[in-house]
Amino acid sequence: MSAASHAPLRANRSATPVRRRAALGAGAAMVALLATACSSGGTSGGGGGTGYITGSDGIATVEPAERAAVPDLSGPTVDGETADVADYEGQVVVLNIWGSWCPPCRAEAKNFEKVYQDVKDQGVQFVGINTRDGSTGLARAFEEEFGISYPSLYDPTGKLMLRFEEGTLNPQAIPSTLIIDREGRIAARTLQALSEEKLRKMLAPVLAEK
Repeated sequence: MSAASHAPLRANRSATPVRRRAALGAGAAMVALLATACSSGGTSGGGGGTGYITGSDGIATVEPAERAAVPDLSGPTVDGETADVADYEGQVVVLNIWGSWCPPCRAEAKNFEKVYQDVKDQGVQFVGINTRDGSTGLARAFEEEFGISYPSLYDPTGKLMLRFEEGTLNPQAIPSTLIIDREGRIAARTLQALSEEKLRKMLAPVLAEK
C-alpha cells in the first residue's frame, strides 16, 4: 500500500479527537447551564469588564453602544408552528426562557401574559424559549394553564441557549429573561423570576429608547 493511501486514514484519526473535544465542550456548557436550572441567579456585582452592570434588583443592563447582537433564535414552536426572533427587528422583544417543570417559571407566567397584553400594541413582542420539557404536550399544557398567547420556541436540549456568546448577557439560569432592543441587540437580562412590577421596570427603559 502506498504512502498516499495512508493519508486519509491519518487525517480521520487526527480529526476524531477534535470533534470529540468540541462535543465534550458543548456538553459541558449545557451541563453548566442546566445545573442552575430553577435558581434565582446572581443579583449583585458588575460585569467583569464585559460592559454590563447588574443592579441590586438583579437586572443587568448594557449601554446601547456596547450591546451584543442576539444570535439566531429560530425553529419550531411549542404549538407546531415556526418562529424567528429576527422577524421582530424594529420591535422590542421580551425573551423568556422557561420550563413547565420549573416552579419559578410557573410563578411568573401570569405576570408575563398580563404585561404582554398591556404593551403588545406599543411595538413589543414577547417570545418564550421552552427547554427541558420532554414533549410539546407538557409545554402546551403550561401555556393553556396560564393563558400564554405569545409564541414559544421548543428547545428541549438547550441548543438555542448555547448560541449566545460568552461574555454577553446570555441566559444562565431557568428562568432567564432578556430584553432585546429594536436593533436586535441584548439590552437587559435577569436570572430570576419576575413580578409584574419588575418586568415593567426592566422593559420600560428600552421601550422608551428612540
